[in-house]
Amino acid sequence: MKQTGLFAVVSVLLVGLAAALMVLLYGTPEARRAVMISAVLALLVQAAAFAIVRGMARTNVIAGWGLGAMLRLAVLVGYALVIVPRFGLPSSPATISLAVFLFVTTLVEPLFLKS
Repeated sequence: MKQTGLFAVVSVLLVGLAAALMVLLYGTPEARRAVMISAVLALLVQAAAFAIVRGMARTNVIAGWGLGAMLRLAVLVGYALVIVPRFGLPSSPATISLAVFLFVTTLVEPLFLKS
């Protein structure tokens, strides 16, 4: 349980830092809104993916990572093709920021899988 909490804290910090950089890169109010929505979505998806990996770590960690990767990809594609146009979000800031947030949090995930 301690590792899950640490992963959540590190994820929030990494996404917050990346979001700050994205907001500097995309300066319009619409882009900022898209980046913030992407940040919240990334944190939710990462929490679910980490729970999947953590739950499968004892039996088959690779299968857990595979399921987590498929979840991330499905959310990214669904977000880009359905959510972004439906809510009129600027596509580049929304999609790129979600991909960046998912990527940076996925990089640190293995550090928190040790029991």
